[in-house]
Amino acid sequence: MYTLYGKKGSGSASTQAALEIIGAPYRIVETASWATNEAFAELLKLNPLGQIPTLVLPDGSALSESAAILLHLGEAHPQSGLLPRDASARAQAMRGLVFIAANCYAAISVIDFPERWCKDADEATQERIRAGTRARLHQFWEMFADLFPARPYLGGAAVGALDLLAAVVSKWSGARPHLQKARPAFHELLLRIEREPKVAPVFAQHWPPG
Repeated sequence: MYTLYGKKGSGSASTQAALEIIGAPYRIVETASWATNEAFAELLKLNPLGQIPTLVLPDGSALSESAAILLHLGEAHPQSGLLPRDASARAQAMRGLVFIAANCYAAISVIDFPERWCKDADEATQERIRAGTRARLHQFWEMFADLFPARPYLGGAAVGALDLLAAVVSKWSGARPHLQKARPAFHELLLRIEREPKVAPVFAQHWPPG
């Protein structure tokens, strides 16, 4: 049994979708730093940063960082196809996971909390930080779309870890509308990932159809 600490509309959606693909039993503990509850104290004991997703493994150890979680699940459940079996494709999937974590996820943190990166900044300064970082984030997604073409998915014939993380993280900070114009084929791929039978119910939970 896995235990996933997460929140609807958050990055925990990628881990939840991966667990569905694996077919492993899991339970969800709802909490987040922006919506604290009693479970948040439990989360802090496992992950002092209070980040979600945090995944408690069957052996009782805790794992954080979305890319690390997806890499581990792919390694622990090779039959799931979360990571490609081909060594070259596997290396590129790993590269893509770290690309999103290091560039896209990091930029979103600045957009969401500019005050953490510029002490005593007034609202106008914070907005300038947001605008500049958002433009940079959209450039990162253009680079990603060019570097990681679909074959027909990012890791090969089936939806894998890289597809899940890209589909979730691109939900934020205006990335999808930008990609629809700048990289329409990649935007269509993201929609196709969301429609996958084991992925669609998870996305519907996190982002209910409006």
